[in-house]
Amino acid sequence: MVERPIYNLDGEIIGKIELPSVFNRPVRLDLIRRAYLSTLTSSRQPKGTDPNAGKRTSARSWGVGRGLARVPRIRGEHHPTVGRGAFAPGTVGGRTAHPPRTDKRLEEKINKKEKRLAMMSAISATADKEIVRSRGHRIPGEFETPLIISKEIESLSKTNQVKKLLDKLGLSEELKRCKDRWGKIRAGRGKMRGRKRQRAKGPLIIVSKDDGIVKAARNIPGVDVKLVDLLSVKDLCPGGVPGRLTIWSETAIREIGDRFA
Repeated sequence: MVERPIYNLDGEIIGKIELPSVFNRPVRLDLIRRAYLSTLTSSRQPKGTDPNAGKRTSARSWGVGRGLARVPRIRGEHHPTVGRGAFAPGTVGGRTAHPPRTDKRLEEKINKKEKRLAMMSAISATADKEIVRSRGHRIPGEFETPLIISKEIESLSKTNQVKKLLDKLGLSEELKRCKDRWGKIRAGRGKMRGRKRQRAKGPLIIVSKDDGIVKAARNIPGVDVKLVDLLSVKDLCPGGVPGRLTIWSETAIREIGDRFA
């Protein structure tokens, strides 16, 4: 079994802990990608047009033999709109050719066992230093992943306390990377699609309960806090890419071991 040191809030090693067997699982990139897409698409909201939009008209085609297009035309007499094309997609006020439909299947499906295996793979990837580095995280050479902190981290209530802890753990460069990228205007079409500003993903703090840590860390660029019971592939693998830098509380690491024993 692989051991990792346990740090206190001063960044000092106070003991060691054996990583649960879930951290030794092979990393399945294909399953991680599928589970990520399934989680991402499950939050999409169905949208569609009114099925009768553009069809509320008396328009009928005049048929052939008049030297005119066979497009449906408004019926009646003594009115300026009579004979004007309607209903067809190419006409003013006509229906849309292929409109969005509310019954379209938006969610990517995945089997329960595959989703569980993907979660185990995502957790295992956080223990591989090379995979973590390949995501772009800036970590010291002697750094061992994942980081494990004593349970006192869950009771931190001030942003300054969390920042000091991360600095003592050697993550100053990582926080600077996130801050430098935070808010930069994105290149390309994403600016038009609600993604104008870049949002770098930094350390993920995983705790067993919230005694103030969620509120304390939420204002640090790139840092996220998750309860171990609510952990998902989307949190561990932003963009479907495994190897996010994670910081576990000692109690959270034991809970995840029991969950995937």
